[in-house]
Amino acid sequence: MATVMLGIGDYGASRTPGDVVKTLALGSCVAVVVLDPKTHTVGMVHIALPDSSIDPAKARAKPGYFADTGVRALLQTMQDMTGSKNGKGFLIKLAGGASIMDPNNTFNIGKRNILAVKKILWALGMGPAAEDVGGYISRSVAVEVDTGRVTVISPGRGSWDI
Repeated sequence: MATVMLGIGDYGASRTPGDVVKTLALGSCVAVVVLDPKTHTVGMVHIALPDSSIDPAKARAKPGYFADTGVRALLQTMQDMTGSKNGKGFLIKLAGGASIMDPNNTFNIGKRNILAVKKILWALGMGPAAEDVGGYISRSVAVEVDTGRVTVISPGRGSWDI
């Protein structure tokens, strides 16, 4: 059993029994979780910003940092691992996108991240089956390969499944 830890802008996937894919401290960042129930493969990307056009070099070096490059990179990884040609049958879950350091909603990074992710998914004929997004709380996310269980953890608030 191993923990696949993802930092900001990282993405990864596993189908190794006993593994957990995890990311910590999502503020305005959004975790996109992709599950393939048929192959027991799980993947996640920790997205920091909505649009890679602000830094194309960073997008090439770390595609998971941006919604427009990160969602596609994760889906490609999942398709490669599962043999799926189009991602049909994948289950998508979202967490994060809070307004943590922006009480006056000056930048709305969390909301912009959520919207960017959803627009990309919709364009691909996909959408989230469950989500825990927005608000004013930090979240961490853990996904179990064996069960596909997606657990959200928030300091002082406990944990819950989505």
